[in-house]
Amino acid sequence: MSAREEMVLHTSPYSSAFLRCLTSLSWGFIFPCYWLLDRLLSSCVATSLEKRRRSQDPCSFVTLYVLVSTPLYLLLLLASLPFALLGFLLWAPLQAARHPYLYTHHRPDKHQAEQGGEASLADWRPQGRSFCFGSANVCLLPDSLARFNNLSETQRRAREVGKRIRNGASRPQIKIYIDSPTNTSISAVSFSSLVTGFRRTSSLDQRPDNTAEAETEPLTECPVHNAGADCPIHTAGADCPIPTAGADCPIHPTGEQSSSDCPVHVAGGENTPECPLHTAGAQNSSDCPVHNTGAQNSPDCPMHTSGVQISISAPEPDPPEAETGNYQGEGDAESLTGGMSSNNTLSHRTSMFKKHTGRKRRQGDDGIDHEISAFFPANLDFLCLQEVFDHRATSRLRRQLHHYFPYILSDVGRYAWKGCCSRFKFLNSGVMLASRYPILDAHYECYPNGRGEDALAAKGALFVKVQVGTSHQEQRVVGYLTCTHLHAIEGDAAVRCEQLDLLLAWGADFRKATSRPSEEKGLEDQVAFDVVLGDLNFDNCSSEDKLEQQHSLFSQYKDPCRLGPGEDKSWALGTLLDTSGLYDEEVSSPESLQKVMENEEGRKEYLVFPTNKNHCPNQTGRKIPLKGNGRRIDYILYREEVQQDWKVDIEEFSFITQLAGLTDHLSVAMRLAVSTGEEEP
Repeated sequence: MSAREEMVLHTSPYSSAFLRCLTSLSWGFIFPCYWLLDRLLSSCVATSLEKRRRSQDPCSFVTLYVLVSTPLYLLLLLASLPFALLGFLLWAPLQAARHPYLYTHHRPDKHQAEQGGEASLADWRPQGRSFCFGSANVCLLPDSLARFNNLSETQRRAREVGKRIRNGASRPQIKIYIDSPTNTSISAVSFSSLVTGFRRTSSLDQRPDNTAEAETEPLTECPVHNAGADCPIHTAGADCPIPTAGADCPIHPTGEQSSSDCPVHVAGGENTPECPLHTAGAQNSSDCPVHNTGAQNSPDCPMHTSGVQISISAPEPDPPEAETGNYQGEGDAESLTGGMSSNNTLSHRTSMFKKHTGRKRRQGDDGIDHEISAFFPANLDFLCLQEVFDHRATSRLRRQLHHYFPYILSDVGRYAWKGCCSRFKFLNSGVMLASRYPILDAHYECYPNGRGEDALAAKGALFVKVQVGTSHQEQRVVGYLTCTHLHAIEGDAAVRCEQLDLLLAWGADFRKATSRPSEEKGLEDQVAFDVVLGDLNFDNCSSEDKLEQQHSLFSQYKDPCRLGPGEDKSWALGTLLDTSGLYDEEVSSPESLQKVMENEEGRKEYLVFPTNKNHCPNQTGRKIPLKGNGRRIDYILYREEVQQDWKVDIEEFSFITQLAGLTDHLSVAMRLAVSTGEEEP
């Protein structure tokens, strides 16, 4: 990794078309045997949902199907073995010439560009920018292996995971800028606001076909007040951002201000502190149906302030997806049966900002905004996924993510034998990175110390350099990301610590090798951020993980959820779900799982908690929790000082439930604000 020329972006698994053809031929011989073996093992391992359905319908043909299909799968498997052996003898040696990752760049069309697409690389200004990072373990193993985590239908889940992520990241975002410095009822960056747009919708609803036409429909009656000219929400003409009238009032759709379904009165009453419109002392105004006393432009009213600016971005509905591409996979019918419907319509959340220098944080002594969200953050910039092992599932997931992310690194890792992989690798690293910013360099390293079943996968670290802007001196402004998935077997703390040592050493080498001046301008790059994302397979509260908790990683990178070794912040949430309850009705949707996670009793029921080896299981079979709010093994860490005189602040940290029913992990997201501290020219 000493030479810059070695760090090129590989757009194909192999350097020659001949090797690609040989690999396709060999996989064609292997795939029937692989598929039949996967089906055979899957028929022997049932998920809790399948067991429940069988118990509720004892007359079903599922048992008969298993009895008939199992011998058939076994017979066909034996018949395919000679061809699989021939294909394996051809496939295994070819892996030595395979590139460690696949880089794909998809230029978004008009609809995709409005939903997300490539981020702007405009001149970097002193006030800086904010960047949003996400991480999720999606458990896309071969179906037979995923069933040991109580998950099934890997191909369907892969497509659904991609749809939910891109819909969450590209959903309309409404930002209300308020010029009233006296109003302290609204957070400066209220990403955690419970105002889910102007009409409450379910994430499983279908998006209406006439969305685009409705956006240009003129407003006939203001749902807030009738003084249309003074309304801070509804502008004149066809540019009105909220084209709703009459009985379709988006604030009180039932005509009753105290309706429990009202997206404004989230707590069921207008005078609650949670209501972002009816704050203390501003409930009544004769001129405003929301406030019955006082002036419409009262400084105490967060809706009718002296100066309000509205910024609304709403993408057009997704065009029908055409499943195209060269890949080996099952038909699309698999994703249409026995699964959840897609998050096609999302609850559009409103973020309110006060336009002054000081930020009012949410509750908490640390000053960090935090939330449990049913959706991935809007304008998600970088996404790191783990356990994307299955090749066909990788292709399906990549196609979905390319609707929002232009740049993706997938199929990361090694197969068979090569380099550090002293043991045969049946699976790659499972890591995938998606970015809205151009990727400049990428490098992968394989952990050489895997043990047991973990040694069958080429787990390692993916190091990426991205360009996020250009300075006034025409210097590139770049960022560094490290995506990883550590050893998973419990009790192997020494193995994980050794992998963390390698992670830090490899990261330092990568930054040194890629920090040379750009060839065009001869100017050194300016670094905006350095972030580590991934599933580290240890938490900060378990007594068995003390060795990892004290690792030097946490002295070089900051964990926003951590107070110190062995102690998390009060709002930190576990990310590992109890697999036995994945299909319970209480956690079957993003919204319901969000509600459960907001309740202490719900967390105890559906999260895996840190345990002490000296404790015994209780009557329900769960170990007694020590402290904290569950095992938090999914991390996003950032370096506080990456560029001299530059400032990196965390704006928000989120625990995300949008992948409910699709994986056994909660996702996490973090938003960083990066500024230079210079004067605006």
